[in-house]
Amino acid sequence: MNLFEAILMGLVQGLAEFLPISSSGHLAIMKHILKINTETGLLFDVLLHLGTLVAIFIAFWKDIKELIIEGFGIIGSFFSNVGRFIINLGSSDKKKYVKVITTPYRKFVMLVIVSTIPTGIIGFLFKDAIEIAGATLLVPGLSLILTSILLVIADSVKTSTKMENETSYKDAGLIGLAQGIATLPGLSRSGTTITACLLRGLDKNFTVKYSFIMSIPAVLGAVVLELKDISTVSLATSEIINYIIGMIVAFVVGYICIKTMLVVVRGKKFKYFSIYCFIIGIIAVIGHFVI
Repeated sequence: MNLFEAILMGLVQGLAEFLPISSSGHLAIMKHILKINTETGLLFDVLLHLGTLVAIFIAFWKDIKELIIEGFGIIGSFFSNVGRFIINLGSSDKKKYVKVITTPYRKFVMLVIVSTIPTGIIGFLFKDAIEIAGATLLVPGLSLILTSILLVIADSVKTSTKMENETSYKDAGLIGLAQGIATLPGLSRSGTTITACLLRGLDKNFTVKYSFIMSIPAVLGAVVLELKDISTVSLATSEIINYIIGMIVAFVVGYICIKTMLVVVRGKKFKYFSIYCFIIGIIAVIGHFVI
């Protein structure tokens, strides 16, 4: 992969990962057009995902820091209750159990965990099928058309105000299921999860935060699964430099797009992205039969 291709792919990843236009779909289409080697492309995918992960961490660092702190707090409370349970087994003076979910951020941690479960199950069970689907233009094309429909739905949903404490674990599970389905190339992860959040009545600002933060364990899991397949890949020094530059481009563009999505969701301006996804989807489907 030359420098131009690396920069182009980094740009596509940064734009499409956070804007509701599907990074997986666009990357699959770009790989098909540029004829990128599968194994080498896999390694580059890992680096691109790491670049966009860094963008999420920087954009939402205050929230992520609190989530980490409260996550350890949940673990501490859990083991405290385990200890009390053991003590209570042999004592007549029963100790009261401590409440575990005591703050909005602790509830947020649990919501992310619940959402990650269906996403992880789907990603693990259908990993090979997802990779095969990305090798053709037909599936990404059809999925982009579906993304277009979802964005129209997102624009029509009435505004609601549910924050962490009002969001149920059922909501979290359904949103996680939507994220799992969105591993299909061409189906926008951000577009699908944001639509799911809005349909479940979540506040618009919380929707963006939830959508991007809950992608962290999902992306990390995907990276771990991909790492075992790239141990035999050998690269020249120039290619490694190109990959790193592509990763940096993905990070910078991704950070800008996260901030852009906050504005888009507040104003419900999805129709332009919907039109774009529909057009690209149609072109991809036609390309499948013509190219």
